[in-house]
Amino acid sequence: MKKFFNRRAVILLTAILAVVAFFSFKSSDSRTFQLAKNMEIFNAIVKELDMFYVDTIDPNKTLREGIDAMLMSLDPYTNYFPEEDQSELEQMIKGSYGGIGSMITYDVKRKRSVIAEPYEGMPAAQVGLRAGDILLTLDGKDLEGKTNAEVSEMLRGQVGTTFSLRVERPGVSKPIDFKIVRKSIQLPTVPYAGVVSGKTGYINLNSFSGNPSKEFKQAFLDLKSKGITSLVIDLRGNGGGLLDEAVEIVNFFVPRGKTIVVTKGKTKQAASVYKTLREPIDTEIPLVVLVNSGTASSSEILAGALQDLDRAVIVGNRTFGKGLVQIPRSLPYGGTLKVTTSKYYIPSGRCVQAIDYKHRNEDGSVGRIPDSLTNVFHTAAGRIVRDGGGVTPDIVVEQEKLPNILFYLANDNLIFNYATNYCRKHATIAPAEQFKLTDADYADFKAMVKAADFKYDQQSEKILKTLKEAAEFEGYMDGASAEFKALESKLAHNLDKDLNHFSKDIKNMISIEIIKRYYYQRGAIIEQLKDDNGLQEAVKVLANQGKYKEMLTVAAKK
Repeated sequence: MKKFFNRRAVILLTAILAVVAFFSFKSSDSRTFQLAKNMEIFNAIVKELDMFYVDTIDPNKTLREGIDAMLMSLDPYTNYFPEEDQSELEQMIKGSYGGIGSMITYDVKRKRSVIAEPYEGMPAAQVGLRAGDILLTLDGKDLEGKTNAEVSEMLRGQVGTTFSLRVERPGVSKPIDFKIVRKSIQLPTVPYAGVVSGKTGYINLNSFSGNPSKEFKQAFLDLKSKGITSLVIDLRGNGGGLLDEAVEIVNFFVPRGKTIVVTKGKTKQAASVYKTLREPIDTEIPLVVLVNSGTASSSEILAGALQDLDRAVIVGNRTFGKGLVQIPRSLPYGGTLKVTTSKYYIPSGRCVQAIDYKHRNEDGSVGRIPDSLTNVFHTAAGRIVRDGGGVTPDIVVEQEKLPNILFYLANDNLIFNYATNYCRKHATIAPAEQFKLTDADYADFKAMVKAADFKYDQQSEKILKTLKEAAEFEGYMDGASAEFKALESKLAHNLDKDLNHFSKDIKNMISIEIIKRYYYQRGAIIEQLKDDNGLQEAVKVLANQGKYKEMLTVAAKK
């Protein structure tokens, strides 16, 4: 009987395991089946279109749009780069490319690209190209009507190759020809570093591509040799780059062996721990990090880690909130997939990712994670910080809102063209630190704007028009017509008034555009810092060491 019972038990157990295995297989296999099914359907649709669609389809264009649409449904950082776009990916990762080293803009009236900003020490600047030069031909090919992207692609190429460029220079009667040798363009990741107030140093770090930790270290050591006793690190507008470079820079200010970043993903390969591996340079120097909404990715690792470790006071606006990590994966035919594989978590354990791409609205749009759904974490000293919304500064400095007129002046190239004419008349200008646009200069600018028959939309006029239409539709116009007329007269276009009222912002933009013609990006940054609320707040905090230390303790909980 016992033997019979054991036999029945074995048979029953075997049956149960078989059923469990069957359903487990079926469950796991269901997803594989769905993938295979939909790929087969997609393949069949392409074949049907190629055979029966009324027009001949371009397989490269049609399928590329399909790939891009599929990837955009995931997140904006997962991208496909075919073989012909590998240089774009390389520039993104290494921060370098083969070209002339200049930004270009587009002149709508001339339908041509224009040199906007040659970079210091690069081929464009070395051969004598200037901002304002209009591009006519490249190796004899007329560039009229070509987009900036098309012209940019033609300017780039293999390092060491030579091409001819013909330009038209304002004020010069005949075209000018240049022979240019393409070089590897590695833009500086630290375009400016200096002493900004007393013994406070300043380092502008604009990217984490290439080898920024090396440039940052040299800049920091140079400032220390000048006797700085505190430091401001400016990460505003820095969109990130290489994660390990951010860890390396954190290591300059915190002890060896500290965990800075942990990445977590679906696979074991996506999970990593990044620690400080070297002896630091200075663990005592007071630090302030400047951030804004353009501070993203690796920049948030640097700012967030220094905040979590109570090593720096963060000043500015809430950062972008990109807590996703991408790696390149090789594809057939020389392509590459840059794919999001993990999220990163900084020392407190929080992830700064602010946008929830997994849960989309019905229209496909995505939004930021509400503050009510964020979680509380703590810094090393016990200060409260939160996840899900970027890095929130310890001191918030409101971003200045630029006037509407400034956008239109820049969009119509009036500021750019004025700077070009100004440089024709001035062979040299004062050093960037001392340069100042005079009242006479600004009067010349206003005269040029008026002569150009400049027109622009005022937001107040648009809103008033909408309100008036709503009042008419709802039957309120009869009793409010007098008030509307009075308001219309007060909001009427007055170019002279607007140019005078917003003269400070406009003058600042003109000064930046002029200075970078002579002193490049470094000069432009110096000009921007002359009236910078964020920097002023940073200097104020660093000048008051009692307040600085208090902000990095538990007593300063938010």
